[in-house]
Amino acid sequence: MKTIAKIASLAMACMLALPFGANAQKEAGIVAHRGFWNCEEAGYAKNSVAALREAQEAGFWGSEFDVNMTSDGVLIVYHDSDVEGKKIETHPYSEFKDYKIKNGETIPTIDQYLEQGKKYPETMLVYEMKPHSCAEVEDRFVELTIQKLQEHGLLCPERVMFISFSLHMCEVLAQKLPEFTVQYLGSDHNPDELAAKKINGIDFNYNTFYLHKKWYKMARRNDMSVNAWTVNKEMDMKNMFKMGVDQLTTDHPLEARELLKKMNYVELR
Repeated sequence: MKTIAKIASLAMACMLALPFGANAQKEAGIVAHRGFWNCEEAGYAKNSVAALREAQEAGFWGSEFDVNMTSDGVLIVYHDSDVEGKKIETHPYSEFKDYKIKNGETIPTIDQYLEQGKKYPETMLVYEMKPHSCAEVEDRFVELTIQKLQEHGLLCPERVMFISFSLHMCEVLAQKLPEFTVQYLGSDHNPDELAAKKINGIDFNYNTFYLHKKWYKMARRNDMSVNAWTVNKEMDMKNMFKMGVDQLTTDHPLEARELLKKMNYVELR
């Protein structure tokens, strides 16, 4: 995304004049990116159970987290595709179970994470499914995800939504769980193309909206939900809120909350 960021930065003066949504809704939900990790209470540990808990207790609309699958089919909450050089997809869970993240927790399994997740029904769990090597592996990942959500009583569109850079998994989820929000994270397909595949949401990097000025309205014409990631600067937050996003994903959720107040927008909870 560095190239996109550079282009957007050079064009920013012009982009700020975009008609982002004079008639857009004046409300939005805040999604804590990898949980509300950026605080002492969570030990500054991304994707930790503590970060999820802090997001829940702070009352943010949603908490985002990343999920990978080990070679023996254990789902773990971890952003990168490898841990200290070991590719998660090709190694068993036993090789990762003792690894400590920044706050001293071990890498959470999806079971541990969902146990915390179900304690606060009002917090949307924004479940990012990380791309895997092939469609066969991704299909297994989807099936195990559905199974785990069922086991924890969380297979509910009011409790969980899905995001992914994998177009294949978004298509499979849209087919298997049409009542759920499924947002595509990539910028290589426009909303019309995604809607044709029955994908009902977009979660684009905020620079994508600067570069493709028509995509927001295109998404709305397709009745898609709209999220923007990872929006950490006040100017970009303000532009995304003015544009009319349903959700804004950020590492600085408290700052986003204060900005909504200053703008006299409603923070969805």
